[in-house]
Amino acid sequence: MRKTKGRLGILLALSLVLSMILGACGSKSSDSSNSSASKGNASGKEVLNIMESAEIPTMNTFMAQDAVSYNAMNQVFEGLMRLGQDGVTPVLGMAAEKPTVSKDQTVYTFKLRDAKWSNGDPVTANDFVYSWRQAIDPKNSSPYGAYMMGGVIKNASEIAAKKKKPEELGVKAIDDKTLEVTLEHPIGYFESLMTFPLFYPMDQKYIESKGKEYASNSDNMVYNGPFTLTKWNGTGDSWTYEKNPNYWDKDSVKLSQINVNVVKDPGTVINLYDTNKLDWGVLSGEYAAQYKSNPDYKVLSDPSVYYLKFNQERSNQKTALANTDIRKAISMAFDKEAMATTILANGSTAANGLYPKDFLKTPGGEDVRKANGDLVKYNAKEAKALWEKGLKAIGKSKVSLELLSGDTDSAKKMDEYLKGQLEKNLPGLTITLSEPPFKVRLDRDNKQDYDIEFAGWGPDYLDLYTFSNLFLTGGDQNRMSYSDPEYDKLVNDAYSKLGKGVTKDQYFQMQLDAEKILIQKDAAIAPIYQKAIAVLQKPYVKGIVKHPFGPDYSYKWASIQK
Repeated sequence: MRKTKGRLGILLALSLVLSMILGACGSKSSDSSNSSASKGNASGKEVLNIMESAEIPTMNTFMAQDAVSYNAMNQVFEGLMRLGQDGVTPVLGMAAEKPTVSKDQTVYTFKLRDAKWSNGDPVTANDFVYSWRQAIDPKNSSPYGAYMMGGVIKNASEIAAKKKKPEELGVKAIDDKTLEVTLEHPIGYFESLMTFPLFYPMDQKYIESKGKEYASNSDNMVYNGPFTLTKWNGTGDSWTYEKNPNYWDKDSVKLSQINVNVVKDPGTVINLYDTNKLDWGVLSGEYAAQYKSNPDYKVLSDPSVYYLKFNQERSNQKTALANTDIRKAISMAFDKEAMATTILANGSTAANGLYPKDFLKTPGGEDVRKANGDLVKYNAKEAKALWEKGLKAIGKSKVSLELLSGDTDSAKKMDEYLKGQLEKNLPGLTITLSEPPFKVRLDRDNKQDYDIEFAGWGPDYLDLYTFSNLFLTGGDQNRMSYSDPEYDKLVNDAYSKLGKGVTKDQYFQMQLDAEKILIQKDAAIAPIYQKAIAVLQKPYVKGIVKHPFGPDYSYKWASIQK
């Protein structure tokens, strides 16, 4: 998600991340798209029918910042590397072989395979150079460019700050099939980073021929991944992936077609699944609890963490959330265990920190979540005392705050729960709910136009930095006016000095100490839950790969085995 878990991460999201995938969602076009799928099965083709949690906000790789877009991109594009069938190991994509690496671990040289775009154009080293420069060019205002490249690719931070030109980015086409990448310093997770959509190539000749029409719909795009995108009008709640005959590894792709429908109502998921119009669907709330004994029921673990973002400055004015005691009070004033077990009821668990469990272990072999313990737990009595102290400090007896969240059924139920808990346990607090469509919510987050936001993050790569760098002062993903020099120093020193004075043990401890500052000392965010995904999956569906970081799923190896 990003993310998602970033997530985006989705995030992760945010991601995932931010799309509230736990909530199932609806489509008016289910019958028409799935009737064609039935015909496909009858003719011997392998067709998969799945759901998505929200509409695709964008298919422009350097403008994406959400789990839904990244998941779609992962099916139709491919970078130098892609995550393999085990879900976590980078395997060769557009790269024909493992890169050669300089002695100081800062220069990677990739040899590209003979691959083609869906229009027949060759995939060249310049396609990567062009794409990465577009992502970091300040004129494009990429929400992820500086965040993902800064401090990683040489000169990226200076380019984002308009101190250098995009042409000075540390990426160079030696020839059509040789790409050289120069890093700011050694990056242990660099190959897994190359699986992330921001680093996918772009066909410059095609894109420039399309101008502003590029990526406005599926007809104005070209693809180099396992599938092509069709039947997407740019805003609709359904689309299709079709096997890409020009894909270099097309023999590994068994599915002829994947029909995707956005489904926003949990009951609709059940209806479509029971009538065989959906082969895979996400459950939530009462439906997740109701179907636990169904043989098709599965729980997928996920390292995405959801939390409340506290915006300390809105419209250039400090908010009540600029007060630390106010933030701490809200962080402690709701029963997250009850939310996870009764409202989500899908295997999700209460989160008492930013870093997820079952994601990474310390060098000593201990899970990072266990190593740092519970940093903030539900405590209504202490929350009330902190609340009263905070109100006194800001000279108010009452405070009204807006909660920005999603428009899915489960998101609305969680919002109502939070509103009830916070208003009950913090006398004088009024919560108003704002639940716009996902794309609108992303825009408001980018503009820092909210008081409290129900957000989340799915990791973009296998490292704690994918979480900790979200909240650096002035960071692209901060967007809540949080700043703590002590936090910044710990995170930045751990990242930039690893292997150069900072050992791996020290790196982990610095990241863990930073989390304590973020949650315990500053209450910059209020952790809520770590996501799990309850799904119904037909027994004949095989090979869907779930990723713990980066895009949520790969369908490259999926098949229908009836």
